[in-house]
Amino acid sequence: MEIISKWYFKPKIERWMNKQKFRKDAIAKLKHIKMHSYKRDRYIIDILYRYIKKIDARYIMLYVPLDIEVDIMPLIRQLRIDKRVLFVPFMEGESFRLVKYRLPLVTKQFGIKEPKYSKQKRRRSIDLSIVPIVGTDATLRRIGFGKGMYDRFFENEKKNIKNTIFISRILSISNQVITDHYDVEADMIITPEKILMRNRHKI
Repeated sequence: MEIISKWYFKPKIERWMNKQKFRKDAIAKLKHIKMHSYKRDRYIIDILYRYIKKIDARYIMLYVPLDIEVDIMPLIRQLRIDKRVLFVPFMEGESFRLVKYRLPLVTKQFGIKEPKYSKQKRRRSIDLSIVPIVGTDATLRRIGFGKGMYDRFFENEKKNIKNTIFISRILSISNQVITDHYDVEADMIITPEKILMRNRHKI
């Protein structure tokens, strides 16, 4: 990972405005390439699957993809065949809780699909969380759609999650620090262009 030695400490409102513009531009790029995303998605899925087998992750947090997010449904199907225990977000208010991935799925707020049946308990410890991003900055913190749901979830649950990987179809990275301290941090970011990781992680 390239080291960015200079940190930019900006007034909060200026950082917020920079973050909003960055998010808007990154989403536009994702919308532009979504019709040509199969090879990008396949590349990311292959790396993820190798890593999951390497660390023998049994309890995995994933997501049901929106159209501009990496389509990990082939990975989900394979992991179910492998008998790994999968969890996905189930929205509640301004955050979400994890429920076991199971069919059927129903479409909820923001066009997000979730398991229909949600009254279930889950194992507390998660070996690996796979999280979609719009972009990131020098800190490897997440820039998402701006709803704050992942931030609120991880604030309460990060102690129970051993590893976190961000994925995206393109690498949108700011050379300035535009995220906040409460934004979710990654151990690794996988994109077709580059893999960014913290020192303790190797693929």
